[in-house]
Amino acid sequence: MTGPHAAGLTRRALLAAPALLAGWSSPARAGRQAEEPLADSVRTALSAAIANPAPPSPQFSRIEDRLAYLRWKGQAADRLKRRIAEFQTRSDFLDTLWYESKRAALEPALMLGLVQVESGFRKYAVSVAGARGYTQVMPFWARLIGDGDVAKLFHMQVNLRFGCVILRHYLEREQGDLFFALGRYNGSRGRAEYPDMVMAARRQWLLPA
Repeated sequence: MTGPHAAGLTRRALLAAPALLAGWSSPARAGRQAEEPLADSVRTALSAAIANPAPPSPQFSRIEDRLAYLRWKGQAADRLKRRIAEFQTRSDFLDTLWYESKRAALEPALMLGLVQVESGFRKYAVSVAGARGYTQVMPFWARLIGDGDVAKLFHMQVNLRFGCVILRHYLEREQGDLFFALGRYNGSRGRAEYPDMVMAARRQWLLPA
């Protein structure tokens, strides 16, 4: 992250880390994202990004990259075990999150931090604002860029894809400023609490390859 907010966000995130660890089991924290008008071109691009049926199966052109991924996945799975106990679900979650993060040009550690703060890795989490699933997607997004079926927001790949596509959209709107993009994602643009918490969580998932 670059820009005038980077130093402050990093400093505040360090202070927030102990509180975040203490709140590992906290309820869904999603704020009330604003439903904003989308230009037709933006809506079309976002809809296409959501609709692409590519499966969440990581592909590698080099064996070294595949081995690095498997090392990362093994470490992440060990850390995630107490939150997602069932082995296959945990494995599928990490495959899907890594795939969707890379597809949206986002860092997997950032998305893991976001999921940790948003839902505590609970697939069926629902916030007081009505946001749903791992990445706490507001139902209006299903209407704006999906097929309108809100129930699908509880599907693992659908939810992670929506979360990644929406955060990428906000990053582009904020010209790469992660502080403001995360604020938009939470419906609290300009306030530090949510970006600080996500960045503190992100550091827990920066695992050596």
